[in-house]
Amino acid sequence: MVSFEDSIYIQKVLDGKTSSFTYLVEKYKDMVYTVIFRILRNHEDAEEVAQDSFIKAYNNLHAFEGKSKFSTWLYTIAYRNAISKTKLKKVETVSEDFLLEKFDDSDFQQLDELQLEEQQIFVKQAISSLPEIDSAIVTLFYMDDCSIQEIAEITTLSESNVKVKLYRARKELKVKLESLLQHELKSIL
Repeated sequence: MVSFEDSIYIQKVLDGKTSSFTYLVEKYKDMVYTVIFRILRNHEDAEEVAQDSFIKAYNNLHAFEGKSKFSTWLYTIAYRNAISKTKLKKVETVSEDFLLEKFDDSDFQQLDELQLEEQQIFVKQAISSLPEIDSAIVTLFYMDDCSIQEIAEITTLSESNVKVKLYRARKELKVKLESLLQHELKSIL
């Protein structure tokens, strides 16, 4: 199940050529960071946890059995490290509640009129405002094309729970995008 290219570099690292791990870091660093950032929502913390995740993956590479994709194994490490960090942070801080207004479907039509760059800004903003785990699940599913089964393995949620969370996150994203677009229209007008 491991990609041929990944397996070559994994074997090189296991054979003692530690510099080969750089290839794996370069290949997966953006998505590892994105998954972690979706949970932590802080750039410094996300960078720190991403580094820790790669160190943990490197130190435990001998334990990778190849039964799943390397990316799934790596994202599982990153996801769990991020969740552990949030548990530590929740002890230190109080989480915020977000209040959202609902708008009619007619208000949502403006998204089609925005340029791609503007659309990406609004979509990223909406994803960032989702609860941490939902944000990570949406990111894994849509940005990294992980399957429901892979997301279940990464998050240790059941497949049906992942489907429910994904369904609810999509509904919430629609509401958040409508709200963001309504606010943007008011500021333009």
